[in-house]
This record gives sequence, structure tokens and C-alpha cells, in this order.
Amino acid sequence: MGFLIRFGHDPLVNTYLETGRLALRRFTADDADLLIELDSDPAVMRYLTGGRPTAPELVRERQLPNILAGYEKWGGDLGLFAAHEKDGGAFIGWFILRPEPEGPLDEVELGYRLRQAAWGRGYATEGSRALLDKAFTELGVRMVWAETMSVNHASQNIMKKLDMTLTDTLTTPPDMEMIEGSEHGGVRYEITKEQWERQ
Repeated sequence: MGFLIRFGHDPLVNTYLETGRLALRRFTADDADLLIELDSDPAVMRYLTGGRPTAPELVRERQLPNILAGYEKWGGDLGLFAAHEKDGGAFIGWFILRPEPEGPLDEVELGYRLRQAAWGRGYATEGSRALLDKAFTELGVRMVWAETMSVNHASQNIMKKLDMTLTDTLTTPPDMEMIEGSEHGGVRYEITKEQWERQ
């Protein structure tokens, strides 16, 4: 049963998922500033853009509208979800659980982007584990995958904590060649429903 939580001025009428410490909700059209602030931290963007911030107009005109369109496309069950601390309501970043744009609905990507203040507190593992559980018990998902750079050991450690298996190595796309460590490529981890059920 859903309930109303207030984070600042914004009532969480779109609560999607809760964990012990986190509440995940659907983004709204009023959330551009949260995304802009998150993407303005060079440390957050280190393995994504080499530390360059995302242009505010790109967030407002393309990224946020695409996020909202995803809820329409997938019935609100899949997409990008804002994450807040339940104690105090601070925005800590987002989690993603969604298929490729034209991919099968039972194969979805798992990921996250968190503010520095939320690093090292187990939030990435906590939120990701809850999303895995939801994917396999409620959403009819067969396989969940995640990708990161080979040099991003912190993200790989979380994938291992989730009992995901390294399945492939990836070539760095040309638009990411300026990023530190890009010459080492990337990695892909996966977990199937059957593997998850055996845990």
C-alpha cells in the first residue's frame, strides 16, 4: 500500500520502491535541477564523461523528457528512479532498471548514479538489490545486466556483491576515449532469474 512522504516541498506521490533506508520514486517534470546538480560533480562524472558536467539545457530539453517518456512506454514499472534517504528526505541520486530502447522487456539494465555524499554507505548495493528482487518477483524479468569501465572497481565490487557474473569485455566507444582508463575498455555483468533464485 502506497503512502505519502514529503521531501522538501515535493510530496512523493509516485513512490516506486522502498528499502530500509531509501525511497525510490518516479521523476517529475520539476526535477531537472536535481539531475543538473548531480551531473555537475566532476567526481560523479569521472567514468562517464571524464568529469565534464552535463549541459543544463541537455537535461531540461532531452534527458528529463526521455525519462518521463520511459514511464509512459513501460507503464511506470521500468525506467530511471530518483532515490531519497527516508530519514530526512535528501536526494542522493538515481537508480535505473530498464530494457534497451527496442530490446526485450525481460532483459533489463541495472545501474545507478549517486551523489558523493552518498558514497561508501552501502546505498548502491541496497537499492540495486531491491531492484533485482522487484525485477525477478514482480516484473517478469528473465535477465538483468550491468556495464561499467574496467577501471571502475567500486562499481564492479557492487556487481559482485549482487552475485552478478562477469560475462563479457567491452570495447570503449569513440566518444569515451578521452576518459581516464578508457584504453582498458569495459565489462558486462549479468544475473538470470534462475541464478538469483539459487542464492
